[in-house]
Amino acid sequence: MMRGFLCIAFFLLGWGQLDAQPVRDTAWTKAGYFGLKLTQVSLSSWSAGGESAMAFDSQITYSADFKRERQLWQNRLELGYGLTKNDGKSARKTNDKIYFASTYGYQMYKAWYWSALLNFNTQFAKGYDYNIEDSDFISKFLAPGYLVIGVGATWSPNKIFTATITPASWRGTIVANKRLSDEGAFGVDKGKHLLSEFGANLKAEVNYEFLQNMTIYSRLELYSNYLEDPQNIDVRWDVQLNMAINKWFSTTLSTNLLYDNDVKIAQKDGTAGPRVQFKEVLGVGLQIHF
Repeated sequence: MMRGFLCIAFFLLGWGQLDAQPVRDTAWTKAGYFGLKLTQVSLSSWSAGGESAMAFDSQITYSADFKRERQLWQNRLELGYGLTKNDGKSARKTNDKIYFASTYGYQMYKAWYWSALLNFNTQFAKGYDYNIEDSDFISKFLAPGYLVIGVGATWSPNKIFTATITPASWRGTIVANKRLSDEGAFGVDKGKHLLSEFGANLKAEVNYEFLQNMTIYSRLELYSNYLEDPQNIDVRWDVQLNMAINKWFSTTLSTNLLYDNDVKIAQKDGTAGPRVQFKEVLGVGLQIHF
């Protein structure tokens, strides 16, 4: 799966170099970056204790937006993968994300557009519960995978903020792996590979350079299933703070907050239920814009 991540990285970097050449069509606004953060710790007879470790975290973000006359088409791709290796232990995954979103809108009045939305997210590699020794994987590519397709309206008053509400939205939770499917993981019925839901989806995005070379991107997604417990709102909130040091290096802080009522998180006492999930990644390293 790491090979696939690198292939996509080199493809987008090459595409970005081609896009850097002068073009006539100014309707497109394209931007992206590749970031790589590395950490290495080596200890020998260290009286304070600890263990040697190596880690890396990589991320690709690319956006391509089209706006001409009454048409608006916004696209965003996010890829992330990270590993850490402590002395005497196997490599462990710390970051793994595939996210793609596309929204097409046709202007109906000023900043309002009739729109159609497509969102997809999953991961590259297998995931494990490292609190349990010798545990089998608990997730992998397309287990789960989430696909949302909806129609509604987009409000885009400026370049900083965009919100899309789709009151008619289908969401599919895909569990392609047979063992996880047989366990009923991620809310699917046991033995099934797809959980279908119909409800309302809201996606709100902020992309703002609040200081020179300091940019924040925040995306909030809310989903309510009309067919079952519509009061249980599923939440996905991603924030990326990017602080450029110079042309080649930057500091990046990413946070991800998730809540899905269908995802049961196992606890140490043996119980399982929905929980607020949170992840934070902070790194300093190479960043190439394209």
